[in-house]
Amino acid sequence: MTTLHLPHRAERRLAVRRSRALNRLTIGWNVIEGIVAIAAGTVAGSVSLVGFGLDSGIEVSAAVILTWRLSKEAGHGCMASFDRRATRLIALSFAALALYVGVESARDLLSRAAPEASIVGAALAALSLIVMPLLARAKRRLAPTLGSRAALSEANQTSLCALLSAVLLLGLGLNVAFGWWWADPSAGLAIAALAGVEAVRTWRAEDLADTCCG
Repeated sequence: MTTLHLPHRAERRLAVRRSRALNRLTIGWNVIEGIVAIAAGTVAGSVSLVGFGLDSGIEVSAAVILTWRLSKEAGHGCMASFDRRATRLIALSFAALALYVGVESARDLLSRAAPEASIVGAALAALSLIVMPLLARAKRRLAPTLGSRAALSEANQTSLCALLSAVLLLGLGLNVAFGWWWADPSAGLAIAALAGVEAVRTWRAEDLADTCCG
């Protein structure tokens, strides 16, 4: 049986619809995740858990930025300037996260602030570690069809969230199991470093080859 290939414009419209649906899912999930993480982190005094919650906020902002970028598709013009602007905004959101979490983690290490164990935080990190890679993979598949570096950067943000989940789970787990207070701010520093690297990478990223498709 012969498989018909959709015209490029129709294929692109389908990718836009799917990307918007994934964005809505991302926003809903991360709003809940962020509220739970920040609340649990505040109660436990965990800088890494609060940082993880803030990353959920960054992920929401990145999804909103991408939503703005996708809304420009209706103009049927060159997407390069919109895409570049959206990508730079996502890079700045990474930088803001890196700066805040880095400063707070360093302060906790120097002051030897010992967080309490957070079972809620550990469960949240474990759940995120399952969900985020699936969501990131679905987004990344759509980026080439969209020709959008912003879409790819936003997918990378979701992948970073999964990586941060693993780092957070390790830090919280060591604190719960062995009472290693320094594991939490150390995990926070790791989160800050990863966010900083991604900020630079996203800012320097080149447009995809077919960004100007409209």
